[in-house]
Amino acid sequence: MSLSMYQASIPVFIRVLGNLSAILDKAAAHAEAKKIDPSVLVNARLAPDMFPLARQVQIATDGVKGCAARLAGIEIPSFADTETTFPELKARIAKTVAFLNSVRADQIDGSESRTVTLKVRGKDTSFQGQAYLLTFVNPNLYFHVTTAYDILRHNGVELGKMDYLGSF
Repeated sequence: MSLSMYQASIPVFIRVLGNLSAILDKAAAHAEAKKIDPSVLVNARLAPDMFPLARQVQIATDGVKGCAARLAGIEIPSFADTETTFPELKARIAKTVAFLNSVRADQIDGSESRTVTLKVRGKDTSFQGQAYLLTFVNPNLYFHVTTAYDILRHNGVELGKMDYLGSF
């Protein structure tokens, strides 16, 4: 049996975002237990030239909702990048998951060869649907979720590999 575009996208996105939401819960609990202003963690970054935690979450959610919409041939929902708290970041994830849940398999399946064109560093870049999902969106999703995890772990939040992977 082959793997469909839907199976390779929507359930994966939902799972990864669910794990990210649980990681944010642990970060919020850590901040409360250690009497750390949560904004310190929300604005933390690994290096001065990297985006902070909040932006990592925003980019991860933007990437998957954009992918789902582009592959389905529907409008991409627009979210303002205004989140400054753990509850706001979690709400953004929940809103993204709600959108993903609204996209049907029959809208995405068959999109392997659909042309997707986006601006990457100021220039138009075109992909075929399958390559867009597998070589652009998925690596970007994992990069930004891993970076969010690393920012929090670096700042003392007790996280392990199973927090990243989630339960099975």
